[in-house]
Amino acid sequence: MSETSIEWTDATWNPVAGCTILSAGCTNCYAMRMAARLDAMGVEKYRGLTRKTGGRAKWTGKIFLDDAALAIPFGWSRPRSIFVNSMSDLFHPDVPVQFIEKVWSVMGATRRHTFQILTKRPDRMANILSNGFDVLPNVWLGTSVENDEVLGRLDDLRAVPAAIRFVSFEPLIGSVAGGQMSGIDWAIVGGESGPNSRPLDPVWIDEIFDMCFAAKTAFFFKQWGGTNKKAAGRAYRGQTWDEMPALSM
Repeated sequence: MSETSIEWTDATWNPVAGCTILSAGCTNCYAMRMAARLDAMGVEKYRGLTRKTGGRAKWTGKIFLDDAALAIPFGWSRPRSIFVNSMSDLFHPDVPVQFIEKVWSVMGATRRHTFQILTKRPDRMANILSNGFDVLPNVWLGTSVENDEVLGRLDDLRAVPAAIRFVSFEPLIGSVAGGQMSGIDWAIVGGESGPNSRPLDPVWIDEIFDMCFAAKTAFFFKQWGGTNKKAAGRAYRGQTWDEMPALSM
């Protein structure tokens, strides 16, 4: 587990490492670049998870299950928000259900923390969690939606049994005006950052803002992105939007 600069959470916890490119939002994934750096530094957990192609790091599809990392949240005494698997996807098809059960057990035993799980595979998340998994009040479940080609993930997310459901529209690389936010508690919106980042059209943000307003969904604007995201800032409509979902815990 580590502290993080991600604006909507306090720390990250990675019991799984490695992933597979799935859709257009994965093209410039920061985790691929980070995994390649960690591999070059000799960190065993990230060995062989990426390869260089076209001058850039890409996932190989190899997954590392880190049983030792399962104990980490028990040692974190102060309550905090924890982004689960910032370097992977807990619901990747190669992560066994038995390992997901172990992660669930840890989260259930450390209810002082709030765990935020984000997947690009909400269909698998819904299928697994609908069969014998408790709905934990301290676990928020979300999916990533980058454009209208993956809007079906919103319906899959609505089928997930969860205390809090959220969507990360990051990197937002196209309009999602065909979606709607009913049954979803929180939306995070952000442009792509880093090398080769794709532009963010303000109209796309407006569309999401209006959907959130209509559904009473909390709206969090993370960044405009670009090659210098700090310079671009986080202001939208003249202010910073850091809304969080209402908690019933």
